[in-house]
Amino acid sequence: MGAILKSNMNDLKRITPDKLVWLDLEMTGLIPTRDKIIEVAIIITDWNFKELATFDSGVGNDPDAIRDMLDADPWFTQYPDNKRKFIELAASSPQLEQVEDRLLALLDEYFPHGPALLAGNSIHTDRQFIRTYWPRFEERLHYRMLDVSAWKVVMIGKYGIEFKKQETHRALDDIRESIAELQFYLKDISK
Repeated sequence: MGAILKSNMNDLKRITPDKLVWLDLEMTGLIPTRDKIIEVAIIITDWNFKELATFDSGVGNDPDAIRDMLDADPWFTQYPDNKRKFIELAASSPQLEQVEDRLLALLDEYFPHGPALLAGNSIHTDRQFIRTYWPRFEERLHYRMLDVSAWKVVMIGKYGIEFKKQETHRALDDIRESIAELQFYLKDISK
């Protein structure tokens, strides 16, 4: 058994996907055991960052519970339009399992032969929610991730270079900003 697991891990290490799954979640907070996913978006790109597919959806929840959770978090007072939209999404969107089925269908189409490489800003936080709420989706993801936040730390700390974000805090917009941010850093270091 150990040899099989070791062999599978070695195979995973050799895999370099030719596409990226850019993902962003909007949540009621940052603690997966307490907070809820309220919006998800995915953009699949190649390594030139050309968009190959896009998906975004709210995640159905009890709107009163979501309102209470958002009201309890002072961060959401900065984004009243988002707060209203997230409460609307909670009432009108597909449930967790239905959204996970759609995410899996996307991976079936674009990653039929191997794990998908997750990319985004502070993607480790989103990954914790994926582990908690979408375990079947989690199983399809590569153990490595491309975290733009790590690039941000290096570029600001070492080179004093900072990418200015719009801070809309909507999932699809945030992904496009993450892609633009990585392109900005790559352009700068290739000079």
